[in-house]
Amino acid sequence: MRGTKVHYLVTDQTRMPDAPVHLLVPNPTASASNWLDVLAELRPHAHAIAVDLPGTFAGHTALPNRRAASIEPNALFLRDFTDALELDRVTVHGWSAGGMIALLFADQAPERVDGLVLVVPALPPPLSDREARIWQTLGRAGLALVAPIARVLLRVSGRRVLAWNLRQLADPASIAGSKWNAGGDLTKMSPEIVGLMREEMSTVEPTRLGSAVTVYASLTSLMLVRRRPVLDAMRRVTSPTLLVCGEDDRMTPRVSIDDWTAQRPDWNLVVLHRVGHAPPLEVPADYARTVLDWCGPPTVDR
Repeated sequence: MRGTKVHYLVTDQTRMPDAPVHLLVPNPTASASNWLDVLAELRPHAHAIAVDLPGTFAGHTALPNRRAASIEPNALFLRDFTDALELDRVTVHGWSAGGMIALLFADQAPERVDGLVLVVPALPPPLSDREARIWQTLGRAGLALVAPIARVLLRVSGRRVLAWNLRQLADPASIAGSKWNAGGDLTKMSPEIVGLMREEMSTVEPTRLGSAVTVYASLTSLMLVRRRPVLDAMRRVTSPTLLVCGEDDRMTPRVSIDDWTAQRPDWNLVVLHRVGHAPPLEVPADYARTVLDWCGPPTVDR
């Protein structure tokens, strides 16, 4: 696509040539394979596509330049991707930081989006005027300082970071007692997904971890410093929207969810019980059924 190699996973369209299309967007530092169990659940009902975003260190889509790993270029990437695959209408799912990317895409291309599913999304939290001023000043300067330092540290300790991730995947139950626990129960992940994630992680070169710094610096800026583009998109987006949250999610505070639904009372909210920040990994069948029930019976207008 425009000279860039793009990797994606797709269900068999020949079985249902006129089925609705679901486009699954992972967290930009993860890979499309995180959606595999959901793809299997959607397969009898829809044509589903999960795509690796540019800059993912665990996936296979090429990174044309460092800036391409940022949130806003990823939203533009989705527009180009749907162009390349000639996808006229899609229901787009965005998970975690992928939720912000999906939201920006739906705002930029409303004619293409039949529905928007925000899965434990990373969106701007409510801030007081004082907090907003602090982020505008100190936060902006802090991000400008921290990101280059983080890249240098990852060049030095990248192999140790990757080794730690592999150890966690060897025993997902060990995450429960760690400070990285995002809630829920990752022991619910299927053994096949865990094995595939370990295989992907074992091939990652430490130099690719710099993309994660670009992603999270961009995400933090849009959530806390340069918030207006995302807040405007939240206000403007016209696509029917489903907000899927986990009851035990430690990454998405309830106060943020209440703020988002107060801004957009027309958004549908579903809270999955005893689920954390990874519904597609923890409860793929429940997640897929929730989305399909919300979408309703498919209509064909091709």
